[in-house]
Amino acid sequence: MVYKLLAIDIDGTLLRSNFRIDRETREAIDYVKGKGVYVTLASGRSFPSTQKIAKALKLDSYLISHNGGFIAQSVDDPIYERRIKTEEAYKIADILENYECHIRMVHERFAVGNQMRQKSQLVAKLTLSTGDPLFYPVTFTENLAEHVLTQDISPPKIDVQFFDENEKKSAENYVKTHFPNYEYTSSSKCHFEITAQKVTKGAALKVLCERLGILPHETVAIGDSYNDKDMIEYAGLGVAMANAPEEVKKCAKWITRTNDQLGVSYMIKEVFRKQMRSQIIHK
Repeated sequence: MVYKLLAIDIDGTLLRSNFRIDRETREAIDYVKGKGVYVTLASGRSFPSTQKIAKALKLDSYLISHNGGFIAQSVDDPIYERRIKTEEAYKIADILENYECHIRMVHERFAVGNQMRQKSQLVAKLTLSTGDPLFYPVTFTENLAEHVLTQDISPPKIDVQFFDENEKKSAENYVKTHFPNYEYTSSSKCHFEITAQKVTKGAALKVLCERLGILPHETVAIGDSYNDKDMIEYAGLGVAMANAPEEVKKCAKWITRTNDQLGVSYMIKEVFRKQMRSQIIHK
């Protein structure tokens, strides 16, 4: 099998636990790019944050961000975008503001969060934990729902972080009951994300492949979290990180090492080196 596209998740996959990219990983991506493979990133991060990582890797490809809600090379020229309508975002925020949680409306140009009635240090930690670079504007407001409505904000994604797992379960069940047609995913026990109907990384990868004329069996996708599941299932070769939950590993055809053990570069060398050898033998 000759693979033509490689889609890589960022957090927990491409990046180490200290949020750095290893030299070996950079070299492996350069290697596979040099062989004509289209390399893209598929992340739950905002587009500016995803693009920053792409620039560090010298990628000029279309990028999948917001868990599949926004695909673009440039923020001004998306080839695909799916948003949560302003009225719906308002209603969801109005519900969630009754819980002890940090809510963030994640737009491709900015983010708006609720102002927590907690210590300022805690708010700062929540802000930094999202992976957004400093140049990405983040505003905090006392009444998030009202702000969404008055500013006419239609976010590609809503990010919600809790302090208690039971509180998270209660809020998620309530929101799912009242908004059943949205997509819900989670990367930790006290966190969940909301995107518009049928917006997932797998659906976005399908859109990108169709635009590039690449068939599903010609793709490799690698990730570590629940929001990577359908992308891993869609790809011809779905790869899970060793640090992924068991449920995600079960969806994969191959499991590589952890993100702190050069899992991405190991996978690239194992999969694409064999591919290039087979091409040479065939010729």
